[in-house]
Amino acid sequence: MPELPEVEVSRQGLLPYLPGQRIVDAIFRTQKLRHDIPDGLASRLTGLRVDGIHRRGKYLLFDCESKLDGGWLILHLGMSGSLRLVTPVMPAEKHDHVDLVFADTVLRFRDPRRFGALIWHEGSHVDRHPLIAVLGVEPLSTAFDGDWLYAQTRRRRAPIKPLLMDSHLVVGIGNIYASESLYRAGISPLRAANRIRQERYRILVASIRSTLETAIGAGGSSVRDYVHSDGGTGCFQLSCAVYNRQGDPCPTCGRPIRLVRQAGRSTFYCQYCQR
Repeated sequence: MPELPEVEVSRQGLLPYLPGQRIVDAIFRTQKLRHDIPDGLASRLTGLRVDGIHRRGKYLLFDCESKLDGGWLILHLGMSGSLRLVTPVMPAEKHDHVDLVFADTVLRFRDPRRFGALIWHEGSHVDRHPLIAVLGVEPLSTAFDGDWLYAQTRRRRAPIKPLLMDSHLVVGIGNIYASESLYRAGISPLRAANRIRQERYRILVASIRSTLETAIGAGGSSVRDYVHSDGGTGCFQLSCAVYNRQGDPCPTCGRPIRLVRQAGRSTFYCQYCQR
């Protein structure tokens, strides 16, 4: 699933092209992704100017003249979604479900598994939308620090890794980046959150931030269908120390990387380097 780095890379790839441009047409080749596409959305979008593109967790937020008479287009890439800028004459393929047509380019949403979402929010206060209002702190914001995370986990007995993936606490970290961040911090993904000292939480937060920033710089991770807006792929997965490397030698101690299941997800770690 595209996580925070992939969504942020998608956002950055669109910024040079779409803000200031008007939507001249909206084409929907399906009426349902994860949610039903609202009736009349194509006509509502047509003519609106994209004033900005923001990110909240794993959601892309397109400001369509929200401060005037418009609103926000909320987009989630789901499990297999991607956004590409294509020429107006490029024919759509099987899984190309949505086109936003601009004067000189088309923003095309491809989603083979159709777990993505496209939602319209009328008016200026997108933070009040039910999907956005429940989201936790942004891990690249100044509000996310070791002292805050330590305070939030004092009554949490659950293992730290699934907790880092709880979007009501902190958004967008995801499976790959939780595993890699915990490895960099030397913390076992199995350790109870309330059994981690405050000093180690400061190290963990720094590791999360550096892991996410490195992943963004590498164009994210392309492990399934994710591609950039220009069709390129991310390469962070090629430098992972533990993720998807069960049985491989740990880069630090040389012992085999272990694989366990936590909350239905694969967890990769070194039982010797991570305590």
